[in-house]
Order: sequence, then structure tokens, then C-alpha cells
Amino acid sequence: MSDDVLQGKRVAILATNGVERRELEEPRAAVTEAGAQTELLSLESGSIDARNHDLEPAGEFAVDRVVADARVDEFDGLLIPGGTVNADKLRLDSAAVAFVREFVESGKPVAVICHAPWTLIEAGVASGRTLTSYPSLRTDLANAGATAVDEEVVVDGNIVSSRSPDDLPAFCAAVVEQFGKAG
Repeated sequence: MSDDVLQGKRVAILATNGVERRELEEPRAAVTEAGAQTELLSLESGSIDARNHDLEPAGEFAVDRVVADARVDEFDGLLIPGGTVNADKLRLDSAAVAFVREFVESGKPVAVICHAPWTLIEAGVASGRTLTSYPSLRTDLANAGATAVDEEVVVDGNIVSSRSPDDLPAFCAAVVEQFGKAG
């Protein structure tokens, strides 16, 4: 893949405490290596606590900006990593949910992995989509009107979804490809 396929692109990463470290780090590295600039948006300023496998502390990430102060038109793509606690907190925050809804509705690419599709459900943008996720969310996706599948990566329109950290190589490749198509 070209080293500059995302040159000039800006990618928002939406996460909070409880984020799965690898699901933030690896896609961020992939889009950065492809030339994009990233900005970590969260619910509060400061830093967020990361986890490994939801339970083990895995360091912190510095927050660049509060999501309530961000606008969709500032970005070319949105990445939402998983982590059960992260996704649960994001879907309870009205500013985060509104940002996700507006991003999906804008037609710009949105990438979600593991538990992150909960934010799509809460934003009301999962219905009619084919999505994958961590296995425990598939009933939630179906109940929200999505077609839930068990695949490594699914691209449906402007949404890229993936199941778990095991799928990160394929997810990262699909994210770079889809974000590169954003216009």
C-alpha cells in the first residue's frame, strides 16, 4: 500500500476510558503511516485509560479534544475502537452519539471494531446495514435492524466493521483503503 494514500486526510478517533489498547493503537498507526493526521476525541479532556482484553490496565492515551467541541466537517474519516467499557460509555454520551450519527449520515467513512458498533446502534444508523462485531453484540445489531454476520471485515457503504483484535491486520488494511476513497 502506498505510504501517502491518506496524505492530507484528517481522521478522528473516538474513545474513552476502557478502550482496547490494540484497537486504538494499530489502526491509528496504519492511517498515520499512510499519511493521515489523527486526533483523539473523548468525553473529557486529559487522558483515557486503555485496557488489554477489557480487564488488564494497559496505559493511557492523551486526549486531543473533547468530542462535544469537534465538528464532522473537520475530518475525512472516523475510527471507533472497541473495549466493552469504552463502547458502553460512548453510547451513553449524547455528544458522542450525535457526532457518530452525523458522521455516518455525512457519507464519510466510519470504521468500528469489536464492541464499537454499539455506538452505531445508539446513533440509529445500524438499521439496513450489514455489519460484523464481537459475537456478543450480534443480537443487538439484529434487533437494531442490521444484518449481523461473522466475517473478518465487512464494508457496507461508508461503514467498515470488524470483530475483534484478531482481525486487526485485515481491519487496518480496509480502513486505509476506505479512508483513501473519501473525497
